Amino acid sequence: MERLKIVQKVIEYGIVAVIRATSKEEGIKIVEAVKRGGINALEVTMTVPGAIDIIKELSQIYKDDEEVLIGAGTVLDPETARACILAGAKFIVSPSLNAETVKLCNRYRITVMPGIMTVKEAVEALELGVEIVKVFPGNAFGPSIISSLKGPLPQANFMPTGGVSLDNVKDWIKAGAVAVGTGGDLTRGAKNGDYELVTRTAAKFVEEVKKARA
Repeated sequence: MERLKIVQKVIEYGIVAVIRATSKEEGIKIVEAVKRGGINALEVTMTVPGAIDIIKELSQIYKDDEEVLIGAGTVLDPETARACILAGAKFIVSPSLNAETVKLCNRYRITVMPGIMTVKEAVEALELGVEIVKVFPGNAFGPSIISSLKGPLPQANFMPTGGVSLDNVKDWIKAGAVAVGTGGDLTRGAKNGDYELVTRTAAKFVEEVKKARA
């Protein structure tokens, strides 16, 4: 799938599920639970044991399903980004702006969403060709940061991650975010093995984004 189609789908879906787990087995269970709830953009973070193996396995499982996007998160450097791409990752997400990581993703036409905290970093990301800029950590600012950034940079697509919950997701969308990244609030049921709760929470997130956009 071409890079721009991935960007369009992330914006269309409006939610990227951030998957953190203590094991490969738990990570796959969380991914499946989130998917059942209707979230199809799935970011497996490099903090999960065996993360690259999970990405490879999921990429094979969903290789014929163009609606499912398997990506990699917490990617700190171009070497890790390349390993994730080889494993099948369709998009790369970073907590910070690393120019070499962005350049590598550009080289292979892979969607990359680096994290920024300032207007200067946002402009640098745009100059590197980034289509969706991650605002991280979102809970350090609150939804108003999106409308503030959109003031001087109306052409930028912002996706907050960190602190996005069911209670405030509508505020992020209404402030101008094209999508949100959410992990802890979405997957909290997995801590107790309650994957049905994860599925129900995912469905609620999907509904809240739809209502906010309407």
